[in-house]
Amino acid sequence: MLETIRTDAARTQFAADALASLRGEDRLEDDRASRRVADNLRLLTERLAPRRRVVHAGDIVFAAGDRFDTLYVLTSGCFKLVNLAADGREQVVSLKFRGDWLGFDGIARGAYSCDAVAMDTGDVWVIRYDTLLGACFRCPELLTVLHAAMSREIGRDRDSLMSVCTLPADARVAEFLRHWAQSLAQRGLRSDQITLRMTRAEIGNYLGMTLETVSRALSKLARDKVIDFAEKGRRDIRIPNVQALSTFVQRCLSPVPTLQ
Repeated sequence: MLETIRTDAARTQFAADALASLRGEDRLEDDRASRRVADNLRLLTERLAPRRRVVHAGDIVFAAGDRFDTLYVLTSGCFKLVNLAADGREQVVSLKFRGDWLGFDGIARGAYSCDAVAMDTGDVWVIRYDTLLGACFRCPELLTVLHAAMSREIGRDRDSLMSVCTLPADARVAEFLRHWAQSLAQRGLRSDQITLRMTRAEIGNYLGMTLETVSRALSKLARDKVIDFAEKGRRDIRIPNVQALSTFVQRCLSPVPTLQ
């Protein structure tokens, strides 16, 4: 009996140590990402001296069909990229945070393929594409930053598509919140309490779910103590432990044991 208790205690301690190690690795990765964003913004300032534009919620930086000649770098706030679906409804296709670039979709066709809409007050840097290319010839490090930004966007779009297509509804919402919190942490911003700049309907639109399903999923996350709503308004969400969101997703994916 005593040996069993010791074994269980050892397993519990091992699991706790493993979780602490994972959290430590996550923090190191977030710190590295935050430093990378800061370094990239500093390089852009030194080499390009980009023009600053202040935006407010609802402002459109560019619209689908506009002639492409400019890229934008988000230095604060958050954006959504919006397409029109076949039935005429708006479809949120991507979310952008500090350090992200806007406008890559316009390079191939010479025109932007979606709307870039601010979800809160923020700053964007305005960079003419021809000026950027000229600067890249003179500064290879700047070209590396540009290619890395393109690569990250491709990777995020792929991961987002896979999540929408494969995860159950509750897990989809949990993964959405985890991604939002992680994006903030990787940019040196507070991630334990976030303000959702999207309505439940917009979140559902982005995740391919109904408003009601999103609301039920958020309520379940709150009941399971994975998140907590602020007293005033249900857009302010506290996330005590981002790792708990990942654990919730894994639990949703694990098969439920059947009784024999």
